[in-house]
Amino acid sequence: MELKNLGRSKRLQFITLVFGAIGGLLYWKFIGCKSGTCPIKSVWYWTVLWGAVFGYLLGDITSDVIQKRSKKAEGEK
Repeated sequence: MELKNLGRSKRLQFITLVFGAIGGLLYWKFIGCKSGTCPIKSVWYWTVLWGAVFGYLLGDITSDVIQKRSKKAEGEK
């Protein structure tokens, strides 16, 4: 698979990854652990990383659902 086609097929995953990373940063900034004893929430890069992972997974699941619905709609025509 070419890099250009990979970018098109994974566009939704990349977009949700970026939004997840931004969400993780905002979570750390406004809600995070102030005492420093929370292993994930006390350091900004861990919350950004986990936000990006969850964002990518959300985009991947959504992309699969969209593809299945479009294939089903094509089959009904």
